[in-house]
Amino acid sequence: MAFFILTVVPGLYPALAQTPDMDVDLLTGDTRLACEALLCLSSGKRPDECDPALSRYFGINKKKLSDTLDARRDFLKQCPASNDSKEMSDLVQAISNGAGRCDAKYLNSALAVSTGHGGDYGSGPTYISNQIPGYCTLYVGNAYTDLGDTLPRYVGTPEEGGYWVEARDYDSELTKYEQALADRQAQQESSSGGN
Repeated sequence: MAFFILTVVPGLYPALAQTPDMDVDLLTGDTRLACEALLCLSSGKRPDECDPALSRYFGINKKKLSDTLDARRDFLKQCPASNDSKEMSDLVQAISNGAGRCDAKYLNSALAVSTGHGGDYGSGPTYISNQIPGYCTLYVGNAYTDLGDTLPRYVGTPEEGGYWVEARDYDSELTKYEQALADRQAQQESSSGGN
């Protein structure tokens, strides 16, 4: 884990190293897992070393989302460095609100909006908002995160069936979207007689 700390999240290491009497190699149990989760969730890279900490973190689930987020924040606070500074406290808050909720799959589900009145008239079309939630902006933009270009990107426009994709897939998804849009427009033109 020490190699991971120094190479992946160099800005976070000084904050953890300044914690009195804290040697990550001596921590055990949930305290160790909480510190490891802080490090792993601060980076876009997730080596196998992160698996136990991330399993523990994402294994925390309550009936209500707000309770889940609170419980995950409380778990991260078990790391002694979590309250060393305002920046570390902000990091814990940003991770607990954003981690696992800022990938393309989650955003496409959470940001889907149905239009229309419903009832006897049915509902109108569903679209996916292109506005990134504030909690994602805070998570990715935190001074102690190194998530690089991992924030999902929006392809297209909401009105034309746009959707979120992982940053690494943007170019190929944009090509697919543009082709599907061109095909739809050609079909509409041919069905309306070219007028």
